[in-house]
Amino acid sequence: MDYKKTNAPLNTVTRDMIELSKETGNVYETVCIIAKRANQISVEMKHDLEKKLQEFVSLNDNLEEVSENREQIEISRYYEKLPKPTLIATQEYVDHKLYFRNPATDKPNMD
Repeated sequence: MDYKKTNAPLNTVTRDMIELSKETGNVYETVCIIAKRANQISVEMKHDLEKKLQEFVSLNDNLEEVSENREQIEISRYYEKLPKPTLIATQEYVDHKLYFRNPATDKPNMD
C-alpha cells in the first residue's frame, strides 16, 4: 500500500463506531483490526523515513558541529504532513481494502 497516495483525512474525523463495526459485529474487534494495521503502516513509514535520512548521516559527527541540511528538513516536514497511520488504517478499513480474519472464529470444528 502506498501511504503517500492515500485519500485519508489529515485531521481527526469523528466516526460512528457502531456503523464502523457492522462488518465484524464487534466494536473491540474492529478497533483491534484498525490498530494492528496502523502499527504496520507506522513501522513502514518509520523505515522509509530512516532509509531516506540515512543518506545524510556523516561518519565524522561532532556534537559541537551540528549542521542543518535543507533537504533533510524538507524530508522530515513531508513525513510530518502525511496523514497519521491510524487515519490511513481507518480509511483502508472503511474502503474495504483490508483483509482480516479471526482465527478463533474461523477454526473448523474438529468434534
